[in-house]
Amino acid sequence: MIPVNELARGFKLYQKEYEDRAVEVLRSGWYVLGKQMTSFEDEFAAKLGEGAICAGVDNGLDAITLGLMASGIGQGDEIIVQANGYIATMLGVMQCNAVPVFVEPDEYYQLDAAKIEEAITPRTKAVLVTHLYGQATRMDPIVKICNDRGLMLFEDCAQSHFAAYKGVNTGLFGKASFFSFYPTKNLGAFGDAGAVISKDPEVIEKVKVLRNYGSDRRYHNIKIGFNMRLDEMQAGLLRVRLSHMDELIANRCHIADRYLKEMHNPKIELPLVAEGCDHTWYQFIVRADDQEGFMAYMKEKDIATDISWRTPPYLQPCMQEEFGSGEGDHPITEELCAHIVTLPMMEYMDEDEITRVIEAVNGY
Repeated sequence: MIPVNELARGFKLYQKEYEDRAVEVLRSGWYVLGKQMTSFEDEFAAKLGEGAICAGVDNGLDAITLGLMASGIGQGDEIIVQANGYIATMLGVMQCNAVPVFVEPDEYYQLDAAKIEEAITPRTKAVLVTHLYGQATRMDPIVKICNDRGLMLFEDCAQSHFAAYKGVNTGLFGKASFFSFYPTKNLGAFGDAGAVISKDPEVIEKVKVLRNYGSDRRYHNIKIGFNMRLDEMQAGLLRVRLSHMDELIANRCHIADRYLKEMHNPKIELPLVAEGCDHTWYQFIVRADDQEGFMAYMKEKDIATDISWRTPPYLQPCMQEEFGSGEGDHPITEELCAHIVTLPMMEYMDEDEITRVIEAVNGY
């Protein structure tokens, strides 16, 4: 069976480097808030682009929560989010006692800028863009709306590590941006990990205080904070993976290039890439009229598929209870969830595996 993703392949590509770094961390005797974390913060920020400053945290959800809190988001503030995003984005908003307001995606599965204005109310404080599946969102119109309406702009970059819009990496457009390094991500750890990026030193300093019990120095607590720190082991292993990001992204782009050029089946709709937007192919998403039928067919061909995700976040029970949302509220998102299918896309696929996936899709 060709898997959708197999994390062990990524480990084996650089096994000795990972093992050497793990032993280095273990032998150091320093496991929290040490040099591995600060080195990763510096290296990640430098690779993202000029002006970026990084605060490592324990996961992507907490990155959203801390970054929004540090930027002044609070009780009753409305934050515009995209309806087809993952629930973690909305939970981060809600953990700040703010309110997510859902807007439909465009044909590239990204936030539709043309629909933002109608969602703005007197309580709207910010727009939170999620760059989905590895593709950068078209940022120019969103930046303009935020500037014109006096709104803060945030980015959820959990799926878009080093995808750029017009040459600028995602994560560098807003007041703060949020990264997950969950193991499946293009820049994935070996457990939970995350980061907040900002060009504003004050935001990053506040995140660093909040992530460590609200402490600005040892045993001196100036905020009601949390225990949300990036540990030394994950930071050290992330540094190894970060050093190979260019080749790992090139690997995924090669797979996607073959898929896009060689898949030809009118029953399967391939993803579109917007002009000026890089795609780093965290996932390769297609659309099938018969979602379940196509997935069953691929399974018969010994090829795994997946769905990212069957139920929109606003239809999850916790969201319906909180906001009274229901089916039909966002029909574009609901149509996507009923038809999208994830094809195999991972650290390494040999040419025969790629060919097998292509031939199976073409034969459907």
